[in-house]
Amino acid sequence: MRLVAQVLEYKKDKGLPILDAEQEARVIASGAENVADPALQEYYVLFLREVMRISRSYQARLMYGMKIAYCGVPGAFAHIAAGRAFPDAQMIPHPDFASAYHACETGEADIVILPVENSFAGDVGGVMDLCFSGSLYINLMLDLDVSQNLLGVKGATSESIRKVVSHPQALAQCAEYITRRGLESSEFANTALAAQYVAEKGDVSLGAIASRETASLYGLEVLDGGINSSTANTTRFAVFSRARNHATMPETSGEHFILVFTVRNEAGALAKILNIIGSHGFNMSSLHSRPVAGPLWNHYFFAELEGSVRTENGSDLLRQLETVCDRLKLIGDYKSIKI
Repeated sequence: MRLVAQVLEYKKDKGLPILDAEQEARVIASGAENVADPALQEYYVLFLREVMRISRSYQARLMYGMKIAYCGVPGAFAHIAAGRAFPDAQMIPHPDFASAYHACETGEADIVILPVENSFAGDVGGVMDLCFSGSLYINLMLDLDVSQNLLGVKGATSESIRKVVSHPQALAQCAEYITRRGLESSEFANTALAAQYVAEKGDVSLGAIASRETASLYGLEVLDGGINSSTANTTRFAVFSRARNHATMPETSGEHFILVFTVRNEAGALAKILNIIGSHGFNMSSLHSRPVAGPLWNHYFFAELEGSVRTENGSDLLRQLETVCDRLKLIGDYKSIKI
């Protein structure tokens, strides 16, 4: 890969594109001639194409910067969080959590930023499920203060609004305001899509609940600000990558780590695990149970612990837990930063 970086410098000096399909075809054909076994020759071609694809991806990263996948459209809170933490990165929107997560797994994106918990509406189970089933690591947590606002088209007023649209969590965060005003509500996949919908409709009786950044993106007016019930409204976004402590992150180890695990179907199984964690001096800040897809009534546990797992004590904790867990997975260790 260091040689790939040198090739990029040559291409930049000569004004050449990252992809030269004809040159790649010549290199593959020339190398394939040296493989006598026809069956192996087929796999050699596939192997070299994949190596070249990965090399182009790295060159694009060096040339254009980091790519970040997120769920939603520009103006969604995940987009805002990504932009504040990584202002020079290229943002890649995805329609749902799974497709954004898999974009990072396959190399389409370098990292993916997804919400894991809101201080008012609770945890985001779909993202926890991806932690359990997927291959990525959490390297950083971003704490974003969320202020919800009533947005409308030009000419609308807060009194003209009869119906609001937004993400279910945003509607929950503003439930008191919605009830007090006697507004009808409808759910959207995310707050930015709701704002986009309101802008397209041009109806002064229709409002969106979203951020101020979203209002400016879609040409909407802020009709009423800070309408969420609690002023202590924070969403935690996890920064995932394919490796622990991603090279582009700030120094992140040492404050928290996350484990997901399943327990044996026997009396006291979970208690044994909690006792092991306690005996090693780690404080468990949260513990969630989620159903496992497949067998009925099977669950996995998602646990956040305080302290560094990169110590002998941390290594001993993992070794002991492996003896009592059916499945144990370290999702990552990280610091949290406020953005």
